[in-house]
Amino acid sequence: MSDQEPVKVVDRRWWARTEDTPAAEEPTVFEKPSYVQELEQQLAEKDAQLQEYITVVHEAQREFEAMRARVRKEASRDAELSRRSVFADLLEVVDNLDRALTAARASGSADPLVQGVELVRQQFLHKFAGYGISRIEPLGEPFDPEQHEAVAVVPITEQYGEGIVAGVAAPGYLIGDDILRPATVAVASDTQG
Repeated sequence: MSDQEPVKVVDRRWWARTEDTPAAEEPTVFEKPSYVQELEQQLAEKDAQLQEYITVVHEAQREFEAMRARVRKEASRDAELSRRSVFADLLEVVDNLDRALTAARASGSADPLVQGVELVRQQFLHKFAGYGISRIEPLGEPFDPEQHEAVAVVPITEQYGEGIVAGVAAPGYLIGDDILRPATVAVASDTQG
């Protein structure tokens, strides 16, 4: 087949040729009618307008997602603050249970009521631990203004040196790594200097 001459096609239709144009030349390109050009221009304008609208919609979606994330974060923060407020209020109950037990032990009472109060106190502390709340026991430790609130200054002793917590009026509590309530303490200090 490669030995054969290529086939030549000649368009012999009379309307496809002009007298000046030989049959082998390219056909004449006709210009589009003006109404087609106008329609194409309108289509291009509408496409550009559509792209603008799409850009506006995407921007609105981004803003909406950012706002939704911000609202979720604020709601979460508000819920956490409310939760901490409730826990802080319940700490007063534990303080009162501690006071009741201290008074009962000072009187030498060992009746079942005291044991019941001790069990309720332990249950409170256990429930708090389940929520990540732990007690700060600062007696004998250096005073830390981040975790302690000094309400009294006591003289330095052999046991408690300068700046050491010498007494605890109310224990402090942590929730995770944050202070839920600072410990109320008395700090040893040289009161004469």
